[in-house]
Amino acid sequence: MEALYPGFRFYPTEEELVSFYLHNKLQGLRPDMDRVIPVVQIHDVEPWNLPQLAGEVCRGDTEQWFFFSPRQEREARGGRPNRTTASGYWKATGSPGYVYSSDNKVIGVKKTMVFYRGKAPTGRKTKWKMHEYRAIEPSNSNQSAAFIPTLRHEFSLCRVYVISGSFRAFDRRPLEAGFQGDGASGSGAATGIHGEGGRSSSDTSNSGAEHAEAGGGSSSTNQNNANDEETVQEPLWEWEQLNWL
Repeated sequence: MEALYPGFRFYPTEEELVSFYLHNKLQGLRPDMDRVIPVVQIHDVEPWNLPQLAGEVCRGDTEQWFFFSPRQEREARGGRPNRTTASGYWKATGSPGYVYSSDNKVIGVKKTMVFYRGKAPTGRKTKWKMHEYRAIEPSNSNQSAAFIPTLRHEFSLCRVYVISGSFRAFDRRPLEAGFQGDGASGSGAATGIHGEGGRSSSDTSNSGAEHAEAGGGSSSTNQNNANDEETVQEPLWEWEQLNWL
């Protein structure tokens, strides 16, 4: 892989993460993607140790890191995934949201999780957050409107980051875009690697100086509670209705 010029970073849209990276991984295509997004059993690693396991493109990043996480054995047998590490646990926040394509089709599901130090339910919230993406099996044009989508679980794609007051572009959909018809307007058609100048979005990530503090998990309550919660669109389907492979 050729080295990037200074100032360029890996800032894929949510559509690109699901429709290109995750779908190619699920299909067993593009093995070279592991140099960008490696396979890591993410719940076996403390979040502050994850940046050093990131792919070549993201390893020097101070804001966000991407990983493919394989399905756990207990999950494959029908159980719930184990989200506990040696020092804490990941806890879901908000409701699952949907990832839309540029033509307003639902292509994936996103969960937001926060890392807590200690044992549940009395753990201390840290600034480490994660978006976990799962792909939806593409539907045929002949399928009826009552079709219930199927989630793919062989791999999920995880975006790990640290909360701060620094706004960075991630999804890059127009801010005025709302829920219309069968979904919100899709992500921009920009490529996965972009320069520094992106649009603001509702996501926040760290700017480097806060990384060490967040890694220790000793941060106090966030000054802006808006950074603690994700604004998630109302699901089109009940979470329990989705078919699980």
